[in-house]
Amino acid sequence: MNTKAAEELPAVSVIMPVLNEERHLRTAVRRILDQEYPGPIEVVIALGPSTDRTAEIAAELAAEDGRVRTVENPTGRTPAGLNAAIRGSRHPIVVRVDGHGLLTPGYITTAVRLLGEMDAANVGGIMHAEGETEWENAVAAAMTSKIGVGNAAFHTGGLAGPADTVYLGVFRREVLEKLGGYNEEFIRAQDWELNYRIRQDGGLVWFTPQLKVTYRPRPSVRALAKQYKDYGRWRRVVTRYHRGSVNLRYLAPPVALAAVVLGLVLGVAVHPAFLAVPGAYLLGILGGAAVEGRGLSFKARTLLPVAFATMHLSWGFGFLTSPRSLARRVIASVGPSSKDVLSKTG
Repeated sequence: MNTKAAEELPAVSVIMPVLNEERHLRTAVRRILDQEYPGPIEVVIALGPSTDRTAEIAAELAAEDGRVRTVENPTGRTPAGLNAAIRGSRHPIVVRVDGHGLLTPGYITTAVRLLGEMDAANVGGIMHAEGETEWENAVAAAMTSKIGVGNAAFHTGGLAGPADTVYLGVFRREVLEKLGGYNEEFIRAQDWELNYRIRQDGGLVWFTPQLKVTYRPRPSVRALAKQYKDYGRWRRVVTRYHRGSVNLRYLAPPVALAAVVLGLVLGVAVHPAFLAVPGAYLLGILGGAAVEGRGLSFKARTLLPVAFATMHLSWGFGFLTSPRSLARRVIASVGPSSKDVLSKTG
């Protein structure tokens, strides 16, 4: 890229909400700083109340490179951290990266180019799950499979084009300021909720498989179950908060859970024929694992059905048990104006 073109590139702020990310934070920040983006770049890390060495590592990173600095996020909640980092940043392009997300080479340059070419409000790409253990490899395979996550392009890939949502996102600052940033009531699903508001406001959310972020899956069954239970719980809140936003894909896990439980109960209490329903589900995930597990080690292949079931049933449980009181609290909350949410402090 010539010098003139580089001078015309907008400055970029990378925002990172982090909590207990000592395992991946240093690598994640290094991937950002190694992007070779010709324009100015800064990294703003919003520090939650971690119980590991995350804060120490962040302080070391800031001392080592003047492009990195930290802001506080006392609640530890992701949307609050994102807004704190936006307030603490200053550039016209805002790139969201998580503490366990690893940008691939050329990510920022490509995203900035596409923002301009498509006149988009937000662009993003694929959540490219990669594991470091046998269990994480199984979860990664499930997360990049239509059997595991449906037809979500940001999980499984697809053609470039307008999308309901994308993974993480690269935004125009004026869009975030106009819409008031992230809704801090949404502990989960804040990306989907923000992208819904962007689309309702007439903005374009653009997906491209050119953009990939390496994602590290949860390291245990328990952690994965909690993650997907929270996903389902908060996606139900989104559908109650934004009427008309429900998608048939979101109904598949709760329907599957209800069918499996009902089949088991009726199979025991009424007639064994009803056990055909949970049996069909079991055969489905076993068959899916046989197909999607190609290329995995034997141990990872044996864990893949567990990953499928954990994701499906936990998401469904979270969706079905999401309390109306949670949605009412969100609906009743009076969202601060963009001036209040994202105004500079100090």
